[in-house]
Amino acid sequence: METLVFLFPQLNYFAPKEEAYFKMLGPEDMLAPRMKASNFRLKDKKSRLSLLLTKSGSHENINPEKKTDTTNNNISPEAALRWSDSFEDLIRHSDGVETFSQFLKTEFSEENIEFWLACEEYKTIDSEIRLISKAKHMYSVFIEAEAPKEVNIDYASKVAIQKTMASPTNTCFDAAQSKVYSLMKKDCYPRFLTSDIYLHLTKRKGPGTTMYRRRSRSCVFNEPRGEATSDSSDWL
Repeated sequence: METLVFLFPQLNYFAPKEEAYFKMLGPEDMLAPRMKASNFRLKDKKSRLSLLLTKSGSHENINPEKKTDTTNNNISPEAALRWSDSFEDLIRHSDGVETFSQFLKTEFSEENIEFWLACEEYKTIDSEIRLISKAKHMYSVFIEAEAPKEVNIDYASKVAIQKTMASPTNTCFDAAQSKVYSLMKKDCYPRFLTSDIYLHLTKRKGPGTTMYRRRSRSCVFNEPRGEATSDSSDWL
């Protein structure tokens, strides 16, 4: 077995400097420091990885309910103002649909616009196989009871759609689509026009939000009692 010899400085400070001592080290003695160094490097890597994950996750946890939106940055106030002319003008434009969808998410009713868009796409399908597949998918997602994105339509409309699933046509969802459209137009659209999302785009303030600038209230102390009086003209 190969033996390594290392020369160390004298630990006895009272001995002559020329003296030195010898210590015999074998391969097993050299293994321990290497293992310690390896463990240290492994712990250091884990620590750095944990730090990176913490930093990357911290930005996503600022507000888990709302994600930063960058799609509306290019929408001009003039274009957004035209959406208030009618609901048809709003959903005619892709930016309008996207912004309206964001608003519906704040009301937990985004399934309405998603169903309406799915119906628009469904009516363009010209393949019978794709039509059947798409119809069954839409029924399971939007129509049947306890569907993950069940839309608010009456029971009779749901039964009528169910009966067409054996041989669906391009028009089997038309009645349901019309009812969802009417619901969004009469109920959701008016609230959208007064929402923070829309008012931010149009650079306008909401109703009843007239801002008043408030000045500091001045006080005058009467002599000699030191009683404070206020001047009502200092309030706006």
